[in-house]
Amino acid sequence: QVQLAESGGGLVQAGGSLRLSCAASGRTFSSYIMGWFRQAPGKEREIVAFITRNGLTTTYADSVKGRFTISRDNAKNTVYLQMNSLKPEDTAVYYCAAKLTSSWNYWGQGTQVTVSS
Repeated sequence: QVQLAESGGGLVQAGGSLRLSCAASGRTFSSYIMGWFRQAPGKEREIVAFITRNGLTTTYADSVKGRFTISRDNAKNTVYLQMNSLKPEDTAVYYCAAKLTSSWNYWGQGTQVTVSS
């Protein structure tokens, strides 16, 4: 099992940047595909980005392509989400998640990101 803890959320003006971090417990972090999701008020949770176990392949939602970058440091058991050119519509609770195969079985508690216009 893995336990996840997000940090780095906050309030930022439109056009600004934030970097989210997700620290994972356990010795098998590199076995997990890692992802970032978000959920805005009144909306369903959506995937933002995910990264393969070795960090060589990343995938992004169309809404964040070119603005967000997901990365991981397996030596530090941490996955990051660098968010640039933030927009008010990026306002949401951001969740870190992990999976071994097909299902995102492990979730953090979330961190709030608020982008003011």
